[in-house]
Parts: sequence; structure tokens; C-alpha cells
Amino acid sequence: MAESGDTKADSSSADTEHLYHWQDVTEDFVEAASELKLGELLHDANFGLFEAMSAIEMMDPKMDAGMLCNQTKRKVMNFEQALEANAIKIADLTVEEQIGIIDTTLACVVTWLEGHSLAQTVFTNLYLHSPFAIEDRCLKAFSICILKTVDLIRDRINRASVFEEEDFQPMSYGFKMAADVTDTRATGMVKEVEEELNRVIKNTRSKQGEQRDEATQQEHELSLAVYSRLKMCRLLFSTLVSLSREKCQGVQDAEKTINQLGELIVVLKRTVKYGIQPKDAQDNEYPRIMGFEPLVNQRLLPPTFPRYTKIKSREETVCYLESLVEDMKTICSVVEINSFHVAMEFFLEFSKRSPSVLVRSLLELLYLPQNRRVFGTQLMTDVLRDTVRNFIAPPVLQAKSPIINNPQAKEYVDIFLTHAVRPMSTIIQITGHNRARQKDKWGHLLEELANLQDEADKVDAFLHSLLVKSDPTRQHLACFGTWVLYHTLRVMIRYALAGFELELYATHEYHYVFWYLYECLYNWLISTLSRADSFVMEQDTIADQKKSGRNHKKNKKKARQRQNSREISLMQAQQNLCAGYYKAIVGFTLDGKMKRPDLEFDSEEVRYNHRFAPFGSVMTPPPVHYTQFKDMSDLSHYSPQPTAINMYVGACKHFQQARVLFETLSQPADQEIQNLIKVAKTNFVVMKLLSGGHKKDSTESPEWEFSTHNTFPVIKL
Repeated sequence: MAESGDTKADSSSADTEHLYHWQDVTEDFVEAASELKLGELLHDANFGLFEAMSAIEMMDPKMDAGMLCNQTKRKVMNFEQALEANAIKIADLTVEEQIGIIDTTLACVVTWLEGHSLAQTVFTNLYLHSPFAIEDRCLKAFSICILKTVDLIRDRINRASVFEEEDFQPMSYGFKMAADVTDTRATGMVKEVEEELNRVIKNTRSKQGEQRDEATQQEHELSLAVYSRLKMCRLLFSTLVSLSREKCQGVQDAEKTINQLGELIVVLKRTVKYGIQPKDAQDNEYPRIMGFEPLVNQRLLPPTFPRYTKIKSREETVCYLESLVEDMKTICSVVEINSFHVAMEFFLEFSKRSPSVLVRSLLELLYLPQNRRVFGTQLMTDVLRDTVRNFIAPPVLQAKSPIINNPQAKEYVDIFLTHAVRPMSTIIQITGHNRARQKDKWGHLLEELANLQDEADKVDAFLHSLLVKSDPTRQHLACFGTWVLYHTLRVMIRYALAGFELELYATHEYHYVFWYLYECLYNWLISTLSRADSFVMEQDTIADQKKSGRNHKKNKKKARQRQNSREISLMQAQQNLCAGYYKAIVGFTLDGKMKRPDLEFDSEEVRYNHRFAPFGSVMTPPPVHYTQFKDMSDLSHYSPQPTAINMYVGACKHFQQARVLFETLSQPADQEIQNLIKVAKTNFVVMKLLSGGHKKDSTESPEWEFSTHNTFPVIKL
């Protein structure tokens, strides 16, 4: 029998060799590699630097994530093995154990939402592998509820598609998410346990005139801690279910549950120390309490570089949940917005808070769900039609316009608005991505907006020719074009300013970035807004001339003026800040306070062209090339040539003007405006000191401090 087995093995080996023709190339490989000098790499059409850097050496613990299991001395057990070895309990858990398991699971969920994999976070909890095998009612209900919540979170984030690989990992590794349990049954199971705990809480509550013993008091506190955690998990799941309903029908229910969640967070903060803790100090990074095995899923991970996963602490988890609840409360208010421009500002402001990927996804799906209708009900073309009408009042969209019923005019407008849907929806979608990724996406969007700008100009020209035939006194030039130009300029400004927030610019690049913003982009934007205002006033005047009474005309005029005046003032204030920075930098350069790189190793023109490369695809405003910038910023054109003191005085005036404009816009609740006022005031004082000769002989470079505002810095000497 043994001989027969050996014969089979030999024949199998011979067949394999015959099939594959294996050859040992080790010596040939070593000999070929010896011809390479130190630092040289072999390059082939199918094997370049990218492939070389991405290659993984299999079985190497430093490179292969699956090898981590072989480095630990303890036995890594799954749920069934741990149960057989009595390493975990499925019944008669103490309250402290329940709290510890719940808190650690929540910490794993939060860590997953921070960009780590499910296998290394949530499913290190062995109880979640077999929730129906658990006999403890509290832990079983919690486990099923958490699985349902995780599955719903994955679904929402995948549908919104505003995440990057560093934000979120949607892979479920084939784990079961309790799909056979209905949402109603899952919440019902938790509620049953809550009712049991609530009876204990009532029985152990302090009564008037009675003194509780220490054991009763502790039982009350521990029962309240478990009750609060279960209720919080149930309400979080219910909130996500409500926000997932079509046409925003569940927002009101979600607002109620979110308010209750806020109250429960307070109890979680107070009772966070009650659960069982990891025994070893080193386990704090990857807490190993009963039921948790950090290496149980290591073999499921692809053969990649081992990714370091540090589980959030329980205190950090509660803080994260608190901010999550606040952000969810904020996004519910988006359903009250009925203007696209107001919604766009809401998204932009909300993005500045750097909310979690879950909240960003929920907000995207509330406003633009998968059917691409606003709030699931309104066609995007209709929303954009109203937006353009309110922004610049094109004659073709006015009720009593001579061309409103012209079939050709209607067709042109409908086609234009249909083409505008994609770039305008993209603006909303980009704000849902994390801040670091937005800059590149703004740059790519400019190409689409440039094409839309070209189409808008053609539509305006055609509509103008139609309108002139019907009413020679009216015009339809640059209506849709102005609206597209407004969005193009806003995107260009966001792109340029994002470089400061992301710390991409070197200090010796600041002068041309601030110059471009001050001289070009803000000038064009203010001009565009003013043109829109003037055109609206003109259309109102024409409409009012056809009506009797002057009072109506005056009132409407005032209302329209108020509509854009705030934005114009804000843009003028930011323009003055950029002008102040530019002139301050020129002054620093004249004084020898700004260090520049050695031109032998650097080219300012290359840097300039790289920074503003995406603007090259836009025809309006025309891109300012480096030679134009050098010519326009050349101080030798002035007579007499300005000195450093002159530049400081000019910067001082700009910062003062910015402060005045910001103060006219100031509201106590608007923290960003308050911060900008502080920036303008501080920089005004610094420029005032410099213009008076302060530190005249010093060549020390100024500091640019972004802690007050992440885009507009405070200058420190």
C-alpha cells in the first residue's frame, strides 16, 4: 500500500513537471542582478517603477499582512474554538462584561468609520460571527442590532460614493450581517431588553425618605449604563433607517431620535469607565477583552503591507459619537432649503467642519438621491431653471417675455439646462469628499464648466437674435453665460485657496497666488455679481413700466439689492485681504525679509504654471500667463518706484478696508466672519508697525500663522 502511494505521488509529480516544465533560474537571476550597479533598477514595458514599488514579498512578515498570525505565541481562536476552550461566555455575563463588550464594539465601529477594514475592527468581536448562538439576551440583541447598523452604514456610504480609499473600506469579507432579521424585529429585540432593564432601574431608584445601600446604588448605575447603550444603538439604527426613506419622508422622525441620542451621550460619558478593561497595558491599542481577537481575520486580508490599526479609546469613541449626532442634527435642516445657491453654500460650509464619511454620505443622499432628483422629488433642470431666474432673470424665463412660448427658444434652454445638470450636481458631490481630495476635483470640474460656458454663450446669442426681432429695446446677452461664469469663478477661487488649507504652497509662492486672487479672480467675481444685479434691476424696471404705480418698483428694487449685496461685500473683503497680503510680501521682499530659493535649483515660472495649470482650460476669465504676471507686477513701471514703507502703508489700508467690510457682515453666530475680523485687525496692526519703521534692520522672515483661519493667515514678526 505504501509503495502504491509513493508510486502515485511520483507519477503526479512527473505529470506536473511535464505540464509546467519548471526550471531553476536562481543562479541566472543572481548573475544578471550582479551586473546592476547600486541604486539601479531594471525597467521593462510590463515592469516599471510602479510595479516594483507595489510588489509584495510573499511570506515576509514585514510585507505580507497574513504572516502576522505566525508571530504571536498565543493560539488565535475563532468563535467555536474560544467557546470550546471556555475563553468566552455566551450566557450569564456580568453587567460589567456587557458594558465592556458594548463599548469596545462601538470603538471598533468608530475605528472602521475612520478608514480601517471591517476585518480588523468590527469583526474582531467574535460574538458578531455567530450572534444567534449567544444565549445572553442583552448581548444577542445588541450584536444583531450592530450588524444591521453596520450593513446599513455600508449601503448608505456606497450609494453616496463620496469616499476615497483613505476614508472608508466597504469590503465585508463575506461576513453575514443578520440579513434574515427584519429591521422591526431587530429594534424589537433591543426594546424588550430595555424594558427589563428599565424595571430594574425603577426598582433600584432612590426613593424619598429612604436610604439606598451601596450595592443597590451600584446596581442602579450599571443597569442605567447598559440601558443607555442599548437604547443609543437602537436609536442610531432607527435614525439611519429614517434618513434612508425615499423623498426625505423620514427626516422628521430622524430629528426626534437624534434629540434623544444627544441626551443618551451624556450618560455614556459619565459611565464610560464601568465596563471591563483590557488586562495588559499593551492591549490598549488593540483591546483584548473577553470576546475580542485582533488576529482572528488576518488570513482574510489580501497579501499587502500590514496596515497598523489602532482601535479608538472608549473616551474618544463617545466624543466621536457626540459629534456624529450634532452633524446629523445639522444635515436634517437641508430639507428646508429651496434654492440651489443656498444649498450649495450649505454644503460648502458644512464641508469646512470635516465631518465623518457617514454624515457626508447621508447629506448627499438627502439632497441628491440616486434618482438624481433634488430631495427625490424635483427635477434638477427645474431647480436650475429657478436658480438662473432668481440670479439674473433672463428674459426667456420671464412670465411675460415675448419669446417665452417660442418652441425653438424653449428647446435651446431645455438642452442647456440638461447639460448644466452634470457639472452643477458635481459641485454638490465634490463638497461631500474629504477636504484633501477636493482640490484636484475642483481642477477637473473646470474643464466641464468651460464647455458649459461655451454652450451658454451660444444659447445667449441665439436667444438675443430672437428677442431683438420681437422687442428691439431688450437684450439677452450674457445671461446664462454670467450664471456659468459665476460658478466657474467660485470654483477657481476654491481651488486656489485650498492650497493654503492643505499647506501645499511654499512661502515664496504666496506672492503670485495672492496676486492672482486679488487682481484677477476676485475682480472678475465682483464684476459678475454686479452685472447680475444690474441686469435684474433692468428687467424689473422693464416689467414695472408695463404696470401702474411706482411704489411697487421701488420695493422690488430694494429687495433685489439686498439679495446679492452681502456676497459682493464678502468677496470685496476677501479681495482686500489678498491685496494686503500681496503688498505685505512685496514690502518684505524689498526689505530683504523674504527668503527665495536659489534659481539654479528652482524655476518660479515652472511653479507658477503648475499651480494654475487647471485654469488653462477656461477661456473666461482668460488665464494670466507667467510673462503677463511678471509684467503686471513689475515695480519699475511706477514712477517714483515704491519703497517697502509704501507697500506696508498700502497693505495697511487693505486690511483696514477688509475689517470694515467684514464688520458690516458680522453676526454673533458667524464664527468664521469673527475669525476673519481678528485676522484683518491683527495684520493691520503689524503693517502699521512696519510702516512706522519697526524692525527695519531685521532680515528675519515673518511667520504665517494659520491657527485663527486655515486660509487667511495672521502675519507675525
